[in-house]
Amino acid sequence: MTEFERRPIGRTALQVTVLGLGCATLGGRRIPVSQETGAAIVGAAWEAGLRYVDAAPYYGFGQAERAVGDALRGRNRDDWVLSTKVGRLLRPIDDAKAAKAHGHIMPFEPVYDYTYDGIMRSFEDSLQRLGLGRIDILYVHDIGAYQHGIVANAGHLRDLRLSGYRALEQLRRTGAIGAFGIGVNEREVLLDAMEWGQWDAFLLAGRYTLLEQAPLDDLFPKCQAAGTSIIVGGPLNSGILAGRDTWNYDTAPPEIVTRVRSIQKICDAHRVPLPAAALQFPLAHPVVAAIIPGPRNVEEFRANLELLRHPIPAALWSDLRQAGLLHPAAPVPAG
Repeated sequence: MTEFERRPIGRTALQVTVLGLGCATLGGRRIPVSQETGAAIVGAAWEAGLRYVDAAPYYGFGQAERAVGDALRGRNRDDWVLSTKVGRLLRPIDDAKAAKAHGHIMPFEPVYDYTYDGIMRSFEDSLQRLGLGRIDILYVHDIGAYQHGIVANAGHLRDLRLSGYRALEQLRRTGAIGAFGIGVNEREVLLDAMEWGQWDAFLLAGRYTLLEQAPLDDLFPKCQAAGTSIIVGGPLNSGILAGRDTWNYDTAPPEIVTRVRSIQKICDAHRVPLPAAALQFPLAHPVVAAIIPGPRNVEEFRANLELLRHPIPAALWSDLRQAGLLHPAAPVPAG
């Protein structure tokens, strides 16, 4: 078992291993993942020394939370950190045909609710699905114009600001959770939320990677000043940095493919696998507490472990920066 470095979540007492387990894939949304495979992935992560696990009601409409709870219920609860999400409630689907048509074994559909009552209910529902007595971190899930559109998102943000945020504060104040934040794919809503709330951590998926570093210009400096940690989701940018053709959950556009090929060329010149550089890069920034790739099977998880340990010469990073493929202010891993 590897002893992973642990980093704090904001100014709280929580500490997470720098490599966590992202459990979106356990929901089987994009590729089928059996209960046995899900349990094996979580078990392999535990045996490897990972002590931070992230789930969400939306992942498989409850399937991922059940998998995590079943796999880890017997472990000492003080030895690991669990995050899940609020913002969607799961409503039963009565029609058996409709339930089967949505492609998941769990007969539920999501309903957005960012109000006080919605967040409280989501929290309690997650405890029941997980079969656990504690959740450490709650992220408000998928709020923002990217997810909802400008008009609908304005209403959701109003609900969160005027109602739901109070629920998060109450849960943390009473010790029901240790920290709270927002989990999204866009930095703009995080910048907006920092104007009116105090957040322990943001789970930002796909926006701070070897391919994209725009948060260095605005979000990360604000987070450092506020004491807000960043959890990097999707460090492989939906697969484009691991040899697949997907970016941002869709087929990568030509300009992204071209940029990735340029990065790949420099990695090849230094005999470094591109995904090794991609997994190691985000952790060089002091505001980043962890990365949480989502392996699709045990073999992929173990491959990620090896990639995270792969030696990378300092010249690779300097060559990327010289080629204009790395932000001038981006910290890079020590050699």
